[in-house]
Amino acid sequence: MLGMRKPPFCIGIAGPSCAGKTSIARKLVEMLPGETILFGLDSYYLDLSHLPHEERAKQNFDDPALLESQLLAQHLESLRSGESIRQPLYDFATHTRVRDTQALIKPGDFLIVEGLFTLYWPEVRPAFDMRIFVDAPDPVCFERRKARDVHERGRTVESIVHQYRETVRPGCEHFVLPSRGHAQLVVDGNQPIELSAHQVFSAVQQRLGPHPRSVDGEAARL
Repeated sequence: MLGMRKPPFCIGIAGPSCAGKTSIARKLVEMLPGETILFGLDSYYLDLSHLPHEERAKQNFDDPALLESQLLAQHLESLRSGESIRQPLYDFATHTRVRDTQALIKPGDFLIVEGLFTLYWPEVRPAFDMRIFVDAPDPVCFERRKARDVHERGRTVESIVHQYRETVRPGCEHFVLPSRGHAQLVVDGNQPIELSAHQVFSAVQQRLGPHPRSVDGEAARL
């Protein structure tokens, strides 16, 4: 146990790759009162150090089986209990967890968890006070991902198309899109980020009701 405080209001955001999850989550961090903690699911990918490097690269990272959902569930339970956690750090260049290094995550007043499979696991879903799904058409997601991976990650169009066809799209169809049914609010990933963030903000406001939420010892309202 690394310290106790009031449990955070926990928001889970899921949706296809490049639907707008991260942008909406970052905007919410700016809008919500008090301390808002944001983290994605990447830290929970399994450590593949036991495999040869060439085998690691062949793994399907668009399959939720490649993530340690039990550890994520435990960490969310700890945060909701007011405890801090030590979150693993993942190195995608080597597909391994960084040894002897972890990130200290404190509960904060609000906790936002975003990622492809946020609403997929039955053992993880109960941790969320609010479950959000960001929906966007496949062609839109593909064009956004292609632009991102070319300009930000230096990848070739051919490699992007191959990965999208072989793992990204099938993973979305099999695992991500069905989790939409677990969402309490679905927002349109085609609309402006500010509008989607305000829709989530309003939903959180309604859930919390008229009662003020304590933020650093002071009363604050959404």
